[in-house]
Amino acid sequence: MNSALRAAYEAELAAAGSAGDAEGAFRHLARAHILSQRHTLQHVYVHWRMLTLGASMRDSREMAGQITRILAAVLFSRIWVPPGNTGRADVSALKPMPVPEDLRRVLEQSDV
Repeated sequence: MNSALRAAYEAELAAAGSAGDAEGAFRHLARAHILSQRHTLQHVYVHWRMLTLGASMRDSREMAGQITRILAAVLFSRIWVPPGNTGRADVSALKPMPVPEDLRRVLEQSDV
């Protein structure tokens, strides 16, 4: 992960940590997820954060979804990922989604 990509990823993680509500935190974690999909450790970490956030909300669907996504991230991050996927349990783990323009620029500059 180059420095520009890492800075954007860490900014999203920080914003998730300081968000005032769970949906705001998930929104930033989803953006961090998009940035980290090709980087196994960072990708797994985002899913871990989503799992812990889901647990704090007592959301069993989110927790179960994140456990399976953590395993998939370990196995597939370097092989194939659906671009733009938010990583949330309420969307298919295989569904490509639009990449927000600002994140697309960061990814393109990082050759991801």
